[in-house]
Amino acid sequence: MHHQLIPEWEPIEAVILAWPHPHTDWAPWLETARQTYVKLIEQVNLANVGVVLLVSEDDLTDIQLYLPVNANVLIVPAIFNDTWVRDYAFLTCNAEGKKIPVEFRFNGWGNKFSAIDDNHVNQRYLFNLCRHAAVHSNIVAEGGALEIDANGHLLSTSLCLLNPERNGELTLAQYHDEFTQKLGAKYITIFEQGHLEGDDTDGHIDTLVRFTPNKGLVIQAAYNREEDPHFGSLHALCKECEAQLPNHRQFHLPLPAMYNDEGDRLPASYANFLICNDRILLPIYQQPEDDMAISVMQLAYPNHKIVPVDCAVLVQQYGSLHCISMQIPRDTLKPEVASQIKNGVSVYATK
Repeated sequence: MHHQLIPEWEPIEAVILAWPHPHTDWAPWLETARQTYVKLIEQVNLANVGVVLLVSEDDLTDIQLYLPVNANVLIVPAIFNDTWVRDYAFLTCNAEGKKIPVEFRFNGWGNKFSAIDDNHVNQRYLFNLCRHAAVHSNIVAEGGALEIDANGHLLSTSLCLLNPERNGELTLAQYHDEFTQKLGAKYITIFEQGHLEGDDTDGHIDTLVRFTPNKGLVIQAAYNREEDPHFGSLHALCKECEAQLPNHRQFHLPLPAMYNDEGDRLPASYANFLICNDRILLPIYQQPEDDMAISVMQLAYPNHKIVPVDCAVLVQQYGSLHCISMQIPRDTLKPEVASQIKNGVSVYATK
């Protein structure tokens, strides 16, 4: 049966998020992080999209205090290590009209962090919500490392895929086979260039290059900062995109320069946006480049409403808006689950 990974701009019914709890890396910024999530949930709901919210047992009592009672949120009690669901929640393929969840293995971005519970989230909680049985892959791969368009053109980066801590000696040709088989990729482009300092995913594509529905590429460039250490590699990435996808129009995002209190560069990327039906939730960082990023995005996605969401706190933990979220295409969830989400805040009763 032919199935193909669904591009993010297809209609979606929900977004998966995992609520920051005190035992995640959010501890020092917990309240600020939670307020960011509350604002994000509000914007997702305004796009007519529900939220599947993984919540740690300890937080079940007070989570309701954060959410308006009429918010479209399904609370799923869960155990998880961290909140970067983009990298461990299931991806969704279209198989002759059926929406099939697809799961890869997750090992904390190449054994950098403990991820045992994250790796079980799909099996323990999320697959129960879906209409159709899941497809499993035995290789380690993260959602943030994969970008696809409607033609089945898949993008990724060699820095990420070839880190031996993910899949040992697996070659790009073997990845090619797996992505063709499990994600229905018809063309695969794996970029050699581009990486943001402070990014511990080894150069996830969702911080660098994203497709638009009309043959565009949105690229995290650095043309506004020619002196920046990133300028060379991001310029080379734009050239590589030109060589590999010559018929795509490029939209260059400006590069912000953010540092944490220790003086480390933070991997703030405007390319880490989430498409929510007719809206694009764009991370902004209280930086001078925010306005330019909004303008570039409006050009790149003329048919979408660009909604800025302040993600300054997220980048303190080296990720952003796309990293903390995973979209669920329409008709993936069981009808009773989809309707429960539409009826205000409720807790999913696990068997």
